[in-house]
Amino acid sequence: MMDELELLKKDWKNRGENFPRLSQNDFYPMLLKKSSSIVRWIFYISIIEFIVPHLLYFLPSFRNGLKIYDDMGLSKIFIILSSVQYTVVSYFIYQFYKRYREISVLDNAKNLMKNIIRTRRTVKHYIIFCLSLVFMIFVISMVSIYLNDNFIADFGLTEKTKDISPEKFKLSVLLFLGAFGVLFTLVMGAVYFLLYGILLKKLNKNYNELRQLEV
Repeated sequence: MMDELELLKKDWKNRGENFPRLSQNDFYPMLLKKSSSIVRWIFYISIIEFIVPHLLYFLPSFRNGLKIYDDMGLSKIFIILSSVQYTVVSYFIYQFYKRYREISVLDNAKNLMKNIIRTRRTVKHYIIFCLSLVFMIFVISMVSIYLNDNFIADFGLTEKTKDISPEKFKLSVLLFLGAFGVLFTLVMGAVYFLLYGILLKKLNKNYNELRQLEV
């Protein structure tokens, strides 16, 4: 469905030169409203994205699966990583809220354009941080397995690996974990593209509209 701004622009073109040219004041309120709505959704999605994974902790199977990090001696490292994650993600969520509040009260196109640029930059940095953290978890797990000389015995895999040398089995696990880590990070990147990429594309469209108004 064509939005209000597009209908106004289409009507403006259809009327031709027989009617006075619409000014910046005619378009700006609509662009402001659209931009504010987009940034609000970015803020909402970031909150949902932060909360939903934590609901998995209520599942016994998920909590049992986390015990593997205790067996690998990574519990302290992941506590540190979790603290960093909560701090940084909370900072980004606050920035999204701040961008939304700022856009809601802007009074001219130039300031709105600057805020759109800051919002796009903040979202990109947020995505880079989240994907880097995901990939780092896999890297730390791989390093821990590589340095653990008793990996097979610690995880009770002696019987299952009696027909293969420990070195080959460990190498197989590392290769699988590395490939899965890359694939999982790429999938997460695709999810972020769907969640935020579409909104950023709309925000970029508003930015280009504002540039035309400024000409």
